[in-house]
Amino acid sequence: MRKQILKEMSEISEPPKRKKAANSQNFGKYVFSRTVMQKMLSEEIYKNLSNAINGREKIKAEYADSIAIVVKEWAMSHGATHFCHWFQPLTGASAEKHDAFIEWNSADGVIEKFNGKQLIQGEPDASSFPSGGLRSTYEARGYTGWDPTSPIFLWKAGDGVTLCIPSVFFSWTGNVLDSKIPLLRSERKIDQAALRLLQLTGLEAEYVYSTLGLEQEYFMIDRKLCNLRPDLILLGKTVFGAPSPKSQELQDHYFGPVKNRILTYMRAFEDTAIELGIPVKTRHNEVAPAQHEVAPIFEKSTVAIDHNILLMELMRQVAQKQGLTCLLHEKPFMAINGSGKHSNWSLSTDKGVNLLV
Repeated sequence: MRKQILKEMSEISEPPKRKKAANSQNFGKYVFSRTVMQKMLSEEIYKNLSNAINGREKIKAEYADSIAIVVKEWAMSHGATHFCHWFQPLTGASAEKHDAFIEWNSADGVIEKFNGKQLIQGEPDASSFPSGGLRSTYEARGYTGWDPTSPIFLWKAGDGVTLCIPSVFFSWTGNVLDSKIPLLRSERKIDQAALRLLQLTGLEAEYVYSTLGLEQEYFMIDRKLCNLRPDLILLGKTVFGAPSPKSQELQDHYFGPVKNRILTYMRAFEDTAIELGIPVKTRHNEVAPAQHEVAPIFEKSTVAIDHNILLMELMRQVAQKQGLTCLLHEKPFMAINGSGKHSNWSLSTDKGVNLLV
């Protein structure tokens, strides 16, 4: 079976070349960005929402419906039929529950509708998410709340489009059920402490935030070869088998020429990442056989983490479409380098000054 798969791999032809616009033209195409907001919202509402994105004030309740209507119109103009609160429970992955933009209009008809309450808060069943013992399983009520510091985006999957609203996740008693709320709280503490220090130095700033550049390493293997290994299918890492016949001692793979099949894969997920506003910049072969890396430009930490979760999902989905398997486990193979995630971070002011140069 293995010999037959290797023979089939050697006969894979190159895909047809695609014409693609420059990254700058497609960047953030499916993101409800400040540019879109400014065009579609009144000046007063845009200012309030912009300040909320920067963490400087809360969204005013009287503006919620107006924002929701604009968000719905923008999403539907791109083909969206459903919306969801996209959140990060304590599972190591993202979660979502889709609802359609429909409400009863008459006894036998519906209309597309989306209001401020639906935008700001959701109520998913929280019974099966990890809670760290904060509540009993039968106490299922959980809430998601829109986090305006992360951009709303459109997710294309299958043959549909879904409006995704980045959110925090907490229990009905107010207990934290995700990793994002602690991060947002930490950002606020950093801001307060850093501003006190800057006042003593005379450096002007209205707020300070952390920046993050997440280098994502990964392994690419042919899906048919992966399917021969139950451990890779179930766990994404090696449980049995011999060490690789070639480790990274010769280092000829590191920064070497990228194979055509892998370069095609890289380009495919990078194109979609750019459209989602993920600023992917660097790609190269890593030191171990079949190991590679993608790295974005630094951005605000809360956004960078959301983007990394999205990027990993994109990488897995694109690999599936191209007959490959993307392994993101920290240590997938014995005796060779693991698939790391290097977190390079710093602090920046709203004036663009890097405080940890």
